[in-house]
Amino acid sequence: MLPELYQKHLKNLLSESQLLFFYLVVIIVQDIKDVKLEKIAESLPLPIKCNSRRKKLQRFFSLPIFQIKKMWFPLVREWLTQKFDKHKKIYLAIDRTNWNNKNLLVVSIIYKNRAIPIYFELLSKLGSSNFLEQKQILSTIIGLFDSYHVVILGDREFCSVKLAEWLDKQGFKFCLRLKKNEQIELKNQGWISLKNSGLKPGISLFFEKVKVTKTKQVSGFSIACKWKKSYRKSVSQEGWFILTNMSELSEAISAYKKRFDIEEMFRDYKSGGYNMEGSNVVGKRFISLLIIISFAYFIATIKGEIINKKGVQDYVARVKEYGRLTKRHSSFYIGMYAQKWIHFMDKCWELVYALMRLSRHKLDNYLRGMRAMKLIQSTF
Repeated sequence: MLPELYQKHLKNLLSESQLLFFYLVVIIVQDIKDVKLEKIAESLPLPIKCNSRRKKLQRFFSLPIFQIKKMWFPLVREWLTQKFDKHKKIYLAIDRTNWNNKNLLVVSIIYKNRAIPIYFELLSKLGSSNFLEQKQILSTIIGLFDSYHVVILGDREFCSVKLAEWLDKQGFKFCLRLKKNEQIELKNQGWISLKNSGLKPGISLFFEKVKVTKTKQVSGFSIACKWKKSYRKSVSQEGWFILTNMSELSEAISAYKKRFDIEEMFRDYKSGGYNMEGSNVVGKRFISLLIIISFAYFIATIKGEIINKKGVQDYVARVKEYGRLTKRHSSFYIGMYAQKWIHFMDKCWELVYALMRLSRHKLDNYLRGMRAMKLIQSTF
């Protein structure tokens, strides 16, 4: 079942039958980890023909209520109120992903080494986004963050000085990665290309309040530069040149590092989770499907957090490994596969019980595991 926050909101938007069907689809997507319409239809436990189930899904995804601002924004706003103190610094990453003929622009909030999608928009073209498209998608979500200090993070696609000026006027901090052939003006040196700025592996530089781009000559912003030092087999091929309105090098670099959490989110949406790139729906139905995935992703992340707090995550997945500084799996992974584990236990209980009876010398371990399973089940 969905968290109480979701239930209350969705009851105001969907009829009882629509709400129950919504629950079913989310549970199935979470279980089969595939958002192909045919795969969902095959798993949908309604006693009707498979083709009828597929058509029912198509009609459901075509409902006019499936709008990001109506279904998703109110939940995001409430979640922000619960998780973040007012005037707290919040990091938003803007990025684009594409596959087949789909070109998706996404804004996400960085949360515990992952990114939670806030808004997404299908571009009507292939290739990179432009300033107007970037401005439009960011303008859409500004109202959600009125009470917070926002930092916008973007890779080299979003290095437009127009975007930097606009973000600065909105009162946002930003860290936008520049291309290495971009030019800046330095005192006593004139205009130089960033690749000739002297940045080398293991070195950091900070050019404060310089003019950027020889054509636009925008001033007032700084360039934070860092090239990670090579260590054993870890070799960094190039450095970072970050356009920012932050005042310190360490602050800007620390902020930009968080941008890579959106890459993990894309992996979770695609091959590492829901196999979104295999979906064959388009247009309005695709946005509806993205909303479903976002609900499932958010729920799995929340459940994973709860399981971690209960201290039983080791029963779901191998959390740590020797020599690894970070966790092996995220809260999303724990929440997603915890559901799979307890469902398989229900299906195979008789076999499991028989195996445990044959290994009485491990009874204490099994009892601890049963207790852990009950704690995990209590989160669903």
